Amino acid sequence: MAALESFVSPALNRRILPLLLTLIPSVSPWLFAAPPKVHTVTLGAIRKVPYTQLDATPETRSDETSTLKVRPLVVDDRQKEWTTGDSHDITDRTFAIRRALHINDALPTDSTPHWLWQPGPWITVDRVTGHITALHLPDFDPVVSNAVWFRDYAAYCGTANTAKGGLFAIVAQLGARRPVVQKQIGRWPQSDHFIPVCQPAKWQRLPMRVTLQPTGGDPITYDVLGTASIIEEGDNSDEN
Repeated sequence: MAALESFVSPALNRRILPLLLTLIPSVSPWLFAAPPKVHTVTLGAIRKVPYTQLDATPETRSDETSTLKVRPLVVDDRQKEWTTGDSHDITDRTFAIRRALHINDALPTDSTPHWLWQPGPWITVDRVTGHITALHLPDFDPVVSNAVWFRDYAAYCGTANTAKGGLFAIVAQLGARRPVVQKQIGRWPQSDHFIPVCQPAKWQRLPMRVTLQPTGGDPITYDVLGTASIIEEGDNSDEN
């Protein structure tokens, strides 16, 4: 403050200094605020782990169901999740990927843990904030469902968690409260079902359509109407 007084005359000190004192507190937090933290999000190297589909029988098992390819999801040099399969870019900063779960399959009477690898639910990851969000896709069954993405839509076969059950064609949109498509296409559970239960969905851009086909059944095509939903993407404000 003495330096400021040397540049003004004593007559002006009484007018200028009170003004400066009121401005400095409001300006200084903006001048000295720390820049937002930059996060790094990467997917590590792929490794193969033992895997057997939980409802597979010796007759339906194959080499394709004997291993699962997993890779770590790393945020700021710290592993956050195990993932499996390909990622899907929803926007230029958010992508979706499926979790891989390491489940303890030991019975209460077992003396040691019995670890199993299984495909899990889907998550979204924000590359800017490093935030991970669990997705609750309607009627998604980790054993049956194989989601195929287009934009912010996921198409797959799902199973109803009701007394009547049923196999359903599902098209879910992120941010929407209800599925865009939810149509029963078969019975479930089935003791002698195919593996996989449904073929991967096939998307068409214009007009937007998707085709779902139960393995061994007829393909069914659905028109998908709507625009991109609002996807919440943080602004990193908690890092300031």
